[in-house]
Amino acid sequence: MTNDDRQLGMDRAISRRDFINGVAVGTSALAAGMPGLTMAGAPKMPAVMAAQSDASPYPPARTGLRGSHAGTFEAAHMLRDGSLKLAEATDSGEVYDLVIVGGGLSGLSAAHFFHKRVGPGAKVLVLDNHDDFGGHAKRNEFTVNGRKIVCNGGTLNIESPSRYDQWSRTLLDDLGVDIARYERENSANATLYKSLGLGHGMVFDAETFGGKDVVLAMGGGWRGGRIEPEKLEKAPLGPKARADLARLFAQPQPDYLPGLDQAAKKDWLARHSYKDFLMEKVGVDPQVYWLFQDIGKASFCVGGDAVPALFAWVQGYPGFSGMALGDVPADLFADLPGGQHGRQREGDKSIHFPDGNATLARLLVSRLVPEATTARTQEEMGTAMIDYAAIDRPGTPTRIRLSSLVLNVAHRGDPSSAGEVAVHYAKDGKLVEVRGKAVIMACWNMMIPYLMPELPQPQKEALAYGVKGPMVYTSVAVTNWRPFVKLGAANFHCPTMYHQEVGLTEAVSLGDLKHPQTPDEPVVLHLVKYMNKPGLPRRDQHRVGRAELLEITFADFERETRRQLQRMLGAAGFDAARDIAAITMNRWPHGYSYTYNSIYDPVEWVYSESPTRPCVIARQPFGLVSIANSDAAASPHTDAAIKEAHRAVQEVVERRTFPFVPRRTG
Repeated sequence: MTNDDRQLGMDRAISRRDFINGVAVGTSALAAGMPGLTMAGAPKMPAVMAAQSDASPYPPARTGLRGSHAGTFEAAHMLRDGSLKLAEATDSGEVYDLVIVGGGLSGLSAAHFFHKRVGPGAKVLVLDNHDDFGGHAKRNEFTVNGRKIVCNGGTLNIESPSRYDQWSRTLLDDLGVDIARYERENSANATLYKSLGLGHGMVFDAETFGGKDVVLAMGGGWRGGRIEPEKLEKAPLGPKARADLARLFAQPQPDYLPGLDQAAKKDWLARHSYKDFLMEKVGVDPQVYWLFQDIGKASFCVGGDAVPALFAWVQGYPGFSGMALGDVPADLFADLPGGQHGRQREGDKSIHFPDGNATLARLLVSRLVPEATTARTQEEMGTAMIDYAAIDRPGTPTRIRLSSLVLNVAHRGDPSSAGEVAVHYAKDGKLVEVRGKAVIMACWNMMIPYLMPELPQPQKEALAYGVKGPMVYTSVAVTNWRPFVKLGAANFHCPTMYHQEVGLTEAVSLGDLKHPQTPDEPVVLHLVKYMNKPGLPRRDQHRVGRAELLEITFADFERETRRQLQRMLGAAGFDAARDIAAITMNRWPHGYSYTYNSIYDPVEWVYSESPTRPCVIARQPFGLVSIANSDAAASPHTDAAIKEAHRAVQEVVERRTFPFVPRRTG
């Protein structure tokens, strides 16, 4: 270990697990030299970080590499390579009214809707490959200096709740989610950061701008906001960049597409990126584009080089006010789930629980398996403990079986007349078969063609079309947050550093889970890394980014995380070796659902509700199988996951009620 690593605290005994190429290993395996890893032909392994095993049996409290963690996908590779054979699966003898593949918000919502429609007596099995339920809606939980603090490990919030459709609102009501009450209870927290003088900030890194890193507080709201040139006086921008920035914001603006009518202008903007618009039509200095390069990343996992300029116009970015493009109607695409960023006006607000939408997943489990927790209200979910041994007990109406990777789903006979579907999954190194009278595939849609070879080829192609955006949500538990107060910012935008976003978690409390009120208390930092690859087509950016993400060792990830925090906060008194208590890397190689993009996809998929969209073709039922997940709506939002779950359940109930109706099988 280098001296730099020691100064960063890489040798400190924090809460983390040890990883070799992303695979967890215990200290006993390290001491034994891990026989088998040195066999001829095995890949060379990197040096292992200091031994400190996180043996927590409680999934939300596990640290180190989470998200798509080790054990969630290896069996699929074994099946591909021929070392697992479906014919050798053990028949469990279990038959369920409904088997749901995927225990995320869509799968759990499907179980809830099914019980509600069918009534008592129904048996449901939910299978998920992770060691925790919720899919992307994961909870990261830490105890630092005797205080419990949490952060979302995935799905962030309830975005634009006023736009939720009937069934998404119904689900929230069924779970007892009371947004108005939650906002009232957090009215003081809403002004906490402002009361301490914290706005948002930006980091201009030395590698890009030369000299030293410039950490700049910019005031305003802690979440960030529009670029304000007057707040960039201390930024290391050149004279031309400053002049171009002033010109971009000056009023009135010129028409940067002269000679074209409104329709032709919109068509050009739809087929060219915001980067193209700024660099080619407005003619700004590259340093100006640097300020805008992350447009779209929080929604699409790609930046300004792959986001249509028309999206930027809809979202209120500068450069368009002199082009006579008209207005965006208030209710455009109002019947589609999720925020249609770049296609409709932005929503009014977003609601963030301390652990993100893991609160919704926990509420769903409390209804589906009441024995798993005594907690029932949204406030009780703040500190609720889940009995994971209770969620898969025989005799309960709903069983949630974790660490169970589904590998094959096939009708037992002709899909047009079969009475059951066989579902094969791997658990504890063994192949197991269960059967369902109906199946809902609430998993990542791009996996379904591999799991269901019997699907028609056009449907397989449609399911595979969307490439999910890779990303990392990093939760860093620290002993205090005094450096943020000293710097005057709660959240920093860092476009060309390892993580592009670094900040304090939102100041919200839930029941007895209280957000720290003073900077001397421990808190969780929320960092985001988008694995985009500028210059490539969007789907290729996702593919390359995913491959690179899966190659990152946890040791390298921890080192870069510590190094960035030290660079940003060190001058304000932060010591990475002293102040970091735990690190959790929520790795999501298959993160956000793919949304259509008019630079690369047919414009009718983007700016209309065309039935030719791949998601519409992909989500059609097949035999006894229906398809859910937010992918089925081509939207990464929670209401999309819920709405598609409701639709899939309706299909199942319709088949049960009217079995004489011919099934779709081609």
